[in-house]
Amino acid sequence: MAMESATQDHPSATPPAAPSLSESVPAGPVQAPPLTQTRVAALQAWLAKWSIEQRVLAGFGLVFAGILVISVVSYRNTAVVVKNSRLDTASHELVQLLGSIEEALIAAESGHRRYLVTGDESYLKAHRAIVEQMPEYMRYLQALAGPVAEQRARIAQLEELIKQQLDIEAHAIRERAERGPEAVRQLAMPGVAKREFDDIHRLITDLESSEQHSARARLLQSTGTTRSTIALLALGALLQLVLLGSVYYLIHHDITNRRRVAAELRRQGELLQAANKELEAFSYSVSHDLRAPLRHIDGYAALLSKTAGQSLNEKAQRYLQTISESAKQMGQLIDDLLVFSRMGRQEMLRTTVNLNQLVKTVIHDLRLDLQAKPISWTIGSLPDVPGDPAMLRQVFMNLLSNAVKFTATRPKPRIEIGATRQFPGEITIFVRDNGVGFDMQYVNKLFGVFQRLHRNDEFEGTGIGLANVRRIIHRHGGRTWAEGALNQGATFYLSLPMKRTAS
Repeated sequence: MAMESATQDHPSATPPAAPSLSESVPAGPVQAPPLTQTRVAALQAWLAKWSIEQRVLAGFGLVFAGILVISVVSYRNTAVVVKNSRLDTASHELVQLLGSIEEALIAAESGHRRYLVTGDESYLKAHRAIVEQMPEYMRYLQALAGPVAEQRARIAQLEELIKQQLDIEAHAIRERAERGPEAVRQLAMPGVAKREFDDIHRLITDLESSEQHSARARLLQSTGTTRSTIALLALGALLQLVLLGSVYYLIHHDITNRRRVAAELRRQGELLQAANKELEAFSYSVSHDLRAPLRHIDGYAALLSKTAGQSLNEKAQRYLQTISESAKQMGQLIDDLLVFSRMGRQEMLRTTVNLNQLVKTVIHDLRLDLQAKPISWTIGSLPDVPGDPAMLRQVFMNLLSNAVKFTATRPKPRIEIGATRQFPGEITIFVRDNGVGFDMQYVNKLFGVFQRLHRNDEFEGTGIGLANVRRIIHRHGGRTWAEGALNQGATFYLSLPMKRTAS
């Protein structure tokens, strides 16, 4: 018995060798293209290796990386602007506080002089207030100055000067209280601690100038980072637009190509379908028209043998016998060819087929062929499958009759029928025998029309049965393949989907 192994089914199948590069190189000297053309060709070849999905993903990846970088830089710039804004607020508060301190010192110094002249202690209200508030003012100034060492040093110096002024004023107040107005008359008009007060004013001016200078520098920095952030955001928007445009172009180009390929495939499919119909009609017509001449040949050979048989010698009678047998064999070929042609045009009946019952019926129909020698049958549990009962009956009739035929020379012929689940969604059925087998190098010929691996005088047949098997199983959405070895039997496999498919 024979077996088939399609390239896609058998793991040992090897693809055809690629043509040698030397075959496509023209003879004679070849001039190298310019460098720019070479680079363009290399770039086009490199891009051709990328599918539309890969190119879209690469574009998204590049734009995402660019947007990520833009986001990081924009975040950093925004953080700088926020930090500068916070520092500007602190500077503004520091300048306001310095102004308030200076006003309080002026008010205290003015009230102090009035007290020295009049002795009215109500004028010391401002002086006593600033004495109480000055420590809190200094702590607040240090907090507003932050980590700037130069400003902190100035504030410390300011605190020391204010302390000195307040101490001098306090000493003058004690002198006025103990010794009277004459003791401090010389100090009342110009004011005490005049030099310290001038130093305080100058130091406050330096502090305010330094803060204003820092604020201007931060303003310039914030303006620059804001502009760069706006530019980066505009670049990100541009990248997104470029990405969207590129994706639209790629998708449009791909859809156009797919439509063109689909239209070409549809046209080719229509041409192929028309050619198949013409070929089937032609084969049917030719096969049908050949029947009459064959009947004439067989009939006239029989008449000649009957009427002139006594006058013909043994050799001439053998010739007539050969003519008659050849006509019958060709008639069988024509019948099988008609069956093969009808299998391609016949409408399929969609129903559920009980394979156990179908196989028993086929074995019963083969009982005349089984009388010569008993066969050991092993039939496993077969599932119900969707399909055409008549077509599937033809499949098992061909497979089992082949198994019976090719085990006829064995002393103990054995045939096994079973089912396995090798792949999800389909059932694999096998027919195994211990017959003459076949050489695996000819496996691709098994399912072809008129392809036989044995001479007609060894085993009868037309070489169409297995072609019918493949066509029927293909129309059911399945596959066929075979395995075997010379004098070691053969196994034929067919897979059928467990769900109904279109023929």
